[in-house]
Amino acid sequence: MKLFTVGPVACRPEVLQDMGIQMFSHRSKEYQRIHREAVERLQRFLETKGQVFLFPSSGSGVMEGTVRNCVEKKMLCCVTGEFGKRYAEVGVSNGKEVEKLETEIGNPVTPEELDEKLSSAKDIEAVAITYNETSVGILNPLPELAKVVKDHGKLLFVDAVSAMGGVEIKVDDWGIDVCFSSSQKCFGVPPGLAMASISSEALEMSSRAKNKGWYFDFKLYEKYQQGEWSTHMPPPVPQIAALNKELEIVEREGGKQKRLELYQKRAKRIREGVEDLGLKLYPKPGYESPTVACVNAPAGMKGLDVYERMRKEGFELAKGYGVLKERTFRIGNMGYITIEGIDEMLQTLGKVVRK
Repeated sequence: MKLFTVGPVACRPEVLQDMGIQMFSHRSKEYQRIHREAVERLQRFLETKGQVFLFPSSGSGVMEGTVRNCVEKKMLCCVTGEFGKRYAEVGVSNGKEVEKLETEIGNPVTPEELDEKLSSAKDIEAVAITYNETSVGILNPLPELAKVVKDHGKLLFVDAVSAMGGVEIKVDDWGIDVCFSSSQKCFGVPPGLAMASISSEALEMSSRAKNKGWYFDFKLYEKYQQGEWSTHMPPPVPQIAALNKELEIVEREGGKQKRLELYQKRAKRIREGVEDLGLKLYPKPGYESPTVACVNAPAGMKGLDVYERMRKEGFELAKGYGVLKERTFRIGNMGYITIEGIDEMLQTLGKVVRK
Protein backbone atom coordinates (compact mmCIF):
# COMPACT_ATOMS: atom_id res chain seq x y z
CA MET A 1 0.00 0.00 0.00
CA LYS A 2 1.38 3.43 -0.98
CA LEU A 3 0.90 5.82 1.91
CA PHE A 4 -0.47 9.35 1.58
CA THR A 5 -1.80 9.35 5.12
CA VAL A 6 -1.53 11.96 7.85
CA GLY A 7 0.44 9.61 10.09
CA PRO A 8 1.94 7.16 10.53
CA VAL A 9 3.69 7.75 7.23
CA ALA A 10 6.14 5.93 4.99
CA CYS A 11 9.75 5.88 6.20
CA ARG A 12 13.00 6.01 4.24
CA PRO A 13 14.74 2.63 3.95
CA GLU A 14 17.90 4.24 5.35
CA VAL A 15 15.96 5.38 8.43
CA LEU A 16 14.38 1.97 8.96
CA GLN A 17 17.80 0.38 8.67
CA ASP A 18 19.09 2.50 11.56
CA MET A 19 16.19 1.28 13.69
CA GLY A 20 17.54 -2.25 13.38
CA ILE A 21 20.50 -1.63 15.68
CA GLN A 22 21.02 -4.00 18.57
CA MET A 23 19.68 -2.52 21.80
CA PHE A 24 21.91 -0.99 24.45
CA SER A 25 21.32 0.63 27.81
CA HIS A 26 19.81 4.11 27.86
CA ARG A 27 22.51 4.92 30.44
CA SER A 28 25.34 3.87 28.13
CA LYS A 29 27.74 6.06 26.16
CA GLU A 30 26.36 4.61 22.94
CA TYR A 31 22.87 5.86 23.73
CA GLN A 32 24.06 9.21 25.08
CA ARG A 33 25.76 9.95 21.75
CA ILE A 34 22.59 9.31 19.73
CA HIS A 35 20.43 11.28 22.17
CA ARG A 36 22.76 14.26 22.17
CA GLU A 37 23.14 14.32 18.39
CA ALA A 38 19.36 14.19 17.87
CA VAL A 39 18.76 16.99 20.38
CA GLU A 40 21.45 19.25 18.95
CA ARG A 41 20.20 18.69 15.41
CA LEU A 42 16.65 19.54 16.51
CA GLN A 43 17.89 22.72 18.19
CA ARG A 44 19.45 23.82 14.92
CA PHE A 45 16.37 22.85 12.92
CA LEU A 46 14.02 24.73 15.26
CA GLU A 47 16.43 27.64 15.58
CA THR A 48 16.53 27.64 19.36
CA LYS A 49 19.24 27.87 21.97
CA GLY A 50 16.81 26.60 24.58
CA GLN A 51 16.13 23.07 25.77
CA VAL A 52 14.78 20.38 23.45
CA PHE A 53 13.54 17.18 25.10
CA LEU A 54 12.69 13.74 23.71
CA PHE A 55 9.55 12.15 25.17
CA PRO A 56 8.60 8.45 25.09
CA SER A 57 5.04 9.21 23.93
CA SER A 58 2.91 10.67 21.19
CA GLY A 59 2.60 14.44 20.84
CA SER A 60 -0.59 14.33 22.91
CA GLY A 61 1.55 13.42 25.92
CA VAL A 62 3.48 16.68 25.63
CA MET A 63 0.20 18.51 25.08
CA GLU A 64 -0.93 17.28 28.50
CA GLY A 65 2.52 18.10 29.85
CA THR A 66 2.14 21.78 28.92
CA VAL A 67 -1.11 21.96 30.86
CA ARG A 68 0.24 20.22 33.96
CA ASN A 69 3.61 21.99 34.03
CA CYS A 70 2.80 25.51 32.90
CA VAL A 71 -0.82 26.42 33.68
CA GLU A 72 -1.91 27.18 37.21
CA LYS A 73 -5.55 28.13 36.62
CA LYS A 74 -6.57 29.37 33.18
CA MET A 75 -5.55 29.01 29.53
CA LEU A 76 -6.84 29.95 26.08
CA CYS A 77 -7.13 27.42 23.25
CA CYS A 78 -7.39 28.61 19.66
CA VAL A 79 -9.75 26.20 17.91
CA THR A 80 -9.75 25.86 14.12
CA GLY A 81 -10.54 22.14 14.01
CA GLU A 82 -10.64 18.88 15.92
CA PHE A 83 -7.12 19.04 17.36
CA GLY A 84 -7.67 22.52 18.75
CA LYS A 85 -10.72 21.04 20.44
CA ARG A 86 -8.53 18.24 21.80
CA TYR A 87 -6.20 20.77 23.42
CA ALA A 88 -9.18 22.35 25.17
CA GLU A 89 -10.42 18.94 26.32
CA VAL A 90 -6.98 18.12 27.71
CA GLY A 91 -7.00 21.38 29.65
CA VAL A 92 -10.42 20.73 31.15
CA SER A 93 -9.58 17.10 31.98
CA ASN A 94 -6.63 18.35 34.01
CA GLY A 95 -8.78 20.70 36.06
CA LYS A 96 -7.91 23.97 34.32
CA GLU A 97 -10.30 26.71 33.29
CA VAL A 98 -10.25 26.87 29.50
CA GLU A 99 -11.36 29.76 27.31
CA LYS A 100 -11.79 29.04 23.59
CA LEU A 101 -11.26 31.25 20.57
CA GLU A 102 -13.13 29.25 17.93
CA THR A 103 -13.31 30.14 14.25
CA GLU A 104 -15.78 29.11 11.61
CA ILE A 105 -14.65 25.76 10.24
CA GLY A 106 -12.14 26.22 7.42
CA ASN A 107 -10.94 29.63 8.60
CA PRO A 108 -7.74 30.44 10.50
CA VAL A 109 -7.39 32.42 13.70
CA THR A 110 -6.49 36.01 12.88
CA PRO A 111 -4.16 38.23 14.92
CA GLU A 112 -6.99 40.74 15.35
CA GLU A 113 -9.31 38.13 16.85
CA LEU A 114 -6.60 36.89 19.20
CA ASP A 115 -5.69 40.41 20.29
CA GLU A 116 -9.32 41.20 21.05
CA LYS A 117 -9.72 38.00 23.06
CA LEU A 118 -6.59 38.54 25.14
CA SER A 119 -7.51 42.18 25.74
CA SER A 120 -10.80 41.10 27.29
CA ALA A 121 -9.44 38.16 29.32
CA LYS A 122 -6.50 39.45 31.33
CA ASP A 123 -6.32 36.42 33.64
CA ILE A 124 -5.31 33.99 30.88
CA GLU A 125 -1.86 32.57 31.62
CA ALA A 126 -1.07 30.73 28.39
CA VAL A 127 -2.29 30.44 24.81
CA ALA A 128 -2.36 27.16 22.87
CA ILE A 129 -2.29 27.28 19.07
CA THR A 130 -2.54 24.38 16.65
CA TYR A 131 -0.11 25.53 13.96
CA ASN A 132 -1.22 23.11 11.26
CA GLU A 133 -4.76 21.86 11.88
CA THR A 134 -4.64 18.36 10.41
CA SER A 135 -8.39 17.77 10.45
CA VAL A 136 -9.06 20.74 8.13
CA GLY A 137 -5.76 21.06 6.28
CA ILE A 138 -5.31 24.65 7.41
CA LEU A 139 -2.13 26.49 8.41
CA ASN A 140 -2.62 29.19 11.02
CA PRO A 141 -0.49 32.39 10.69
CA LEU A 142 1.74 31.47 13.62
CA PRO A 143 4.39 34.25 13.40
CA GLU A 144 1.71 36.95 13.59
CA LEU A 145 -0.27 35.12 16.28
CA ALA A 146 2.88 34.56 18.34
CA LYS A 147 3.62 38.28 18.30
CA VAL A 148 0.17 39.02 19.70
CA VAL A 149 0.64 36.44 22.48
CA LYS A 150 4.03 37.87 23.45
CA ASP A 151 2.75 41.47 23.29
CA HIS A 152 0.22 40.43 25.95
CA GLY A 153 2.92 38.74 28.03
CA LYS A 154 1.45 35.22 27.92
CA LEU A 155 3.08 31.83 27.56
CA LEU A 156 2.73 30.29 24.09
CA PHE A 157 2.20 26.57 23.45
CA VAL A 158 2.35 25.39 19.83
CA ASP A 159 0.97 22.07 18.67
CA ALA A 160 3.27 21.53 15.68
CA VAL A 161 2.54 17.82 15.35
CA SER A 162 1.87 17.93 11.59
CA ALA A 163 4.04 21.01 10.99
CA MET A 164 7.47 20.45 12.53
CA GLY A 165 9.81 19.22 9.83
CA GLY A 166 7.64 20.47 6.97
CA VAL A 167 6.84 24.10 7.84
CA GLU A 168 9.02 26.99 8.99
CA ILE A 169 9.40 27.28 12.77
CA LYS A 170 11.68 29.80 14.47
CA VAL A 171 11.26 29.04 18.16
CA ASP A 172 13.42 31.82 19.63
CA ASP A 173 12.53 34.56 17.13
CA TRP A 174 8.81 33.90 17.54
CA GLY A 175 8.94 33.52 21.32
CA ILE A 176 7.45 30.04 21.53
CA ASP A 177 7.53 28.58 25.04
CA VAL A 178 6.65 24.98 24.17
CA CYS A 179 6.66 23.66 20.60
CA PHE A 180 6.00 19.94 20.23
CA SER A 181 5.63 17.32 17.55
CA SER A 182 5.54 13.55 16.96
CA SER A 183 7.91 11.25 15.12
CA GLN A 184 5.30 9.73 12.78
CA LYS A 185 4.56 12.92 10.84
CA CYS A 186 6.88 15.16 8.81
CA PHE A 187 10.10 13.54 10.02
CA GLY A 188 8.98 10.17 8.68
CA VAL A 189 9.81 8.00 11.69
CA PRO A 190 7.54 5.28 13.20
CA PRO A 191 5.29 6.42 16.08
CA GLY A 192 6.33 6.33 19.72
CA LEU A 193 8.46 9.45 20.11
CA ALA A 194 7.60 13.09 20.75
CA MET A 195 9.97 16.03 20.78
CA ALA A 196 9.56 19.54 22.16
CA SER A 197 11.42 22.77 22.67
CA ILE A 198 10.91 24.17 26.18
CA SER A 199 11.71 27.78 27.09
CA SER A 200 13.33 28.92 30.32
CA GLU A 201 10.01 30.58 31.25
CA ALA A 202 8.16 27.30 30.81
CA LEU A 203 10.76 25.49 32.91
CA GLU A 204 10.41 28.13 35.62
CA MET A 205 6.64 27.54 35.65
CA SER A 206 7.29 23.81 35.89
CA SER A 207 9.55 24.28 38.91
CA ARG A 208 6.63 25.90 40.78
CA ALA A 209 3.83 23.67 39.48
CA LYS A 210 1.80 21.56 41.90
CA ASN A 211 0.39 18.11 41.12
CA LYS A 212 2.12 18.03 37.72
CA GLY A 213 2.75 14.30 37.80
CA TRP A 214 6.01 12.46 37.17
CA TYR A 215 6.10 11.10 33.62
CA PHE A 216 5.85 14.50 31.89
CA ASP A 217 7.62 16.59 34.55
CA PHE A 218 9.67 19.02 32.43
CA LYS A 219 12.17 19.57 35.24
CA LEU A 220 12.92 15.85 35.40
CA TYR A 221 13.59 15.83 31.65
CA GLU A 222 15.93 18.76 32.16
CA LYS A 223 17.72 17.03 35.05
CA TYR A 224 18.40 13.78 33.18
CA GLN A 225 19.30 15.45 29.92
CA GLN A 226 21.77 17.85 31.50
CA GLY A 227 23.16 15.17 33.80
CA GLU A 228 23.56 12.23 31.42
CA TRP A 229 21.94 12.90 28.01
CA SER A 230 19.07 10.54 28.68
CA THR A 231 15.54 10.45 30.10
CA HIS A 232 14.23 9.41 33.50
CA MET A 233 12.61 6.29 32.02
CA PRO A 234 13.66 3.97 29.17
CA PRO A 235 13.23 5.89 25.90
CA PRO A 236 12.29 4.40 22.49
CA VAL A 237 15.89 3.91 21.35
CA PRO A 238 15.04 2.77 17.78
CA GLN A 239 12.86 5.83 17.13
CA ILE A 240 15.51 8.19 18.49
CA ALA A 241 18.14 6.55 16.30
CA ALA A 242 15.78 6.91 13.33
CA LEU A 243 15.09 10.58 14.08
CA ASN A 244 18.80 11.25 14.37
CA LYS A 245 19.36 9.59 10.97
CA GLU A 246 16.54 11.59 9.34
CA LEU A 247 17.94 14.86 10.68
CA GLU A 248 21.40 13.80 9.44
CA ILE A 249 19.86 13.25 5.99
CA VAL A 250 18.25 16.71 6.12
CA GLU A 251 21.67 18.24 6.74
CA ARG A 252 23.29 16.11 4.05
CA GLU A 253 20.68 17.09 1.46
CA GLY A 254 21.12 20.83 1.90
CA GLY A 255 19.66 21.69 5.29
CA LYS A 256 16.37 22.91 6.66
CA GLN A 257 15.44 25.30 3.84
CA LYS A 258 15.92 22.60 1.22
CA ARG A 259 13.62 20.29 3.17
CA LEU A 260 10.94 22.97 3.54
CA GLU A 261 11.20 23.75 -0.18
CA LEU A 262 10.62 20.06 -0.92
CA TYR A 263 7.43 20.12 1.14
CA GLN A 264 6.24 23.24 -0.69
CA LYS A 265 6.97 21.63 -4.06
CA ARG A 266 5.09 18.45 -3.18
CA ALA A 267 2.14 20.39 -1.72
CA LYS A 268 1.92 22.52 -4.86
CA ARG A 269 1.91 19.42 -7.04
CA ILE A 270 -0.92 17.88 -5.01
CA ARG A 271 -2.93 21.10 -4.87
CA GLU A 272 -2.68 21.75 -8.60
CA GLY A 273 -3.37 18.10 -9.40
CA VAL A 274 -6.52 18.10 -7.29
CA GLU A 275 -7.75 21.31 -8.91
CA ASP A 276 -7.05 19.89 -12.38
CA LEU A 277 -9.48 17.11 -11.51
CA GLY A 278 -12.18 19.69 -10.79
CA LEU A 279 -11.95 19.24 -7.02
CA LYS A 280 -11.55 21.99 -4.44
CA LEU A 281 -9.61 22.21 -1.21
CA TYR A 282 -11.69 22.86 1.89
CA PRO A 283 -9.72 25.59 3.76
CA LYS A 284 -9.94 29.29 3.12
CA PRO A 285 -7.68 30.13 0.14
CA GLY A 286 -4.24 31.33 1.17
CA TYR A 287 -4.14 29.26 4.36
CA GLU A 288 -3.77 25.76 2.87
CA SER A 289 -1.48 23.39 4.75
CA PRO A 290 1.75 22.34 3.02
CA THR A 291 1.67 18.94 4.73
CA VAL A 292 -1.95 17.75 4.35
CA ALA A 293 -4.57 18.62 1.73
CA CYS A 294 -8.18 18.51 2.88
CA VAL A 295 -10.28 18.00 -0.27
CA ASN A 296 -14.01 18.38 -0.78
CA ALA A 297 -15.52 15.13 -2.03
CA PRO A 298 -16.88 15.31 -5.59
CA ALA A 299 -20.62 15.56 -6.24
CA GLY A 300 -22.33 12.22 -5.74
CA MET A 301 -19.59 10.78 -3.54
CA LYS A 302 -18.73 10.88 0.13
CA GLY A 303 -15.20 11.36 1.34
CA LEU A 304 -15.22 7.81 2.65
CA ASP A 305 -16.14 6.53 -0.84
CA VAL A 306 -13.01 8.15 -2.27
CA TYR A 307 -10.89 6.75 0.55
CA GLU A 308 -12.17 3.19 0.13
CA ARG A 309 -11.87 3.19 -3.67
CA MET A 310 -8.30 4.53 -3.49
CA ARG A 311 -7.43 1.72 -1.06
CA LYS A 312 -8.63 -0.82 -3.62
CA GLU A 313 -6.23 0.80 -6.09
CA GLY A 314 -3.32 0.46 -3.66
CA PHE A 315 -3.24 4.00 -2.22
CA GLU A 316 -3.90 4.81 1.44
CA LEU A 317 -5.14 8.40 1.73
CA ALA A 318 -6.77 9.69 4.93
CA LYS A 319 -10.45 9.86 5.78
CA GLY A 320 -12.18 13.12 6.54
CA TYR A 321 -12.04 13.90 10.25
CA GLY A 322 -14.58 15.05 12.81
CA VAL A 323 -17.43 17.16 11.46
CA LEU A 324 -15.91 16.93 7.96
CA LYS A 325 -15.83 13.14 7.90
CA GLU A 326 -18.56 12.77 5.28
CA ARG A 327 -17.71 15.82 3.19
CA THR A 328 -13.96 15.53 2.69
CA PHE A 329 -10.98 13.25 2.27
CA ARG A 330 -7.36 14.13 2.97
CA ILE A 331 -4.07 13.61 1.15
CA GLY A 332 -1.01 13.54 3.38
CA ASN A 333 2.29 15.00 2.20
CA MET A 334 4.52 13.75 4.98
CA GLY A 335 7.37 11.30 5.24
CA TYR A 336 8.97 9.34 2.41
CA ILE A 337 7.07 10.46 -0.73
CA THR A 338 8.40 11.12 -4.22
CA ILE A 339 7.10 13.47 -6.92
CA GLU A 340 6.66 10.44 -9.17
CA GLY A 341 4.57 8.80 -6.46
CA ILE A 342 2.40 11.90 -6.19
CA ASP A 343 1.78 11.90 -9.94
CA GLU A 344 0.82 8.23 -9.86
CA MET A 345 -1.55 8.85 -6.95
CA LEU A 346 -3.20 11.78 -8.77
CA GLN A 347 -3.69 9.72 -11.93
CA THR A 348 -5.41 7.04 -9.89
CA LEU A 349 -7.50 9.62 -8.04
CA GLY A 350 -8.67 10.95 -11.40
CA LYS A 351 -9.91 7.50 -12.39
CA VAL A 352 -11.66 7.04 -9.06
CA VAL A 353 -13.57 10.33 -9.08
CA ARG A 354 -14.54 9.95 -12.77
CA LYS A 355 -16.03 6.52 -12.04
